[in-house]
Amino acid sequence: MERKDKTNYYLDIADTVLNRSTCLRRKYGAIIVLNDEIVSTGYNGAPRGRKNCIDLQYCTRESLNIPSGERYELCRSVHAEANAIISAARKTMIGGTLYLAGRDSKTNDILPDATPCSMCRRLIINSGIKKVVCRTGADTYTETDVRDWVFGDDSLPKIP
Repeated sequence: MERKDKTNYYLDIADTVLNRSTCLRRKYGAIIVLNDEIVSTGYNGAPRGRKNCIDLQYCTRESLNIPSGERYELCRSVHAEANAIISAARKTMIGGTLYLAGRDSKTNDILPDATPCSMCRRLIINSGIKKVVCRTGADTYTETDVRDWVFGDDSLPKIP
């Protein structure tokens, strides 16, 4: 039996964490790792004390046919990455790696385009996390150096 590589091991843990997600569209799980120790985990769901979409049995963005990646202000959920960052002390994240896995809530298929949204990218930058690894398939993933998001600032308007 072949031993699983460490990256997919951590992505499998993030994939397990997403099973706590309460989103009717997409389930995400995130873990933050520093020096081979899991610092924190997070999944997407409504803020503590508020009703989750699975409890309400509807998704506002879905009922309004809002495409994925748009109009986040209408979403009840706190993203998995944000929840993992909220649950950790900054000193335990500096230089760490965030692992992110996502699945479609209806089909349970792996989301091949999983990546943090622009707001979560800002949180990740400020947290001190060094690298983000996103699952793209059963054993495939992308790796991003967070410094690329700092120097390739996608929040600046493109002025002709």
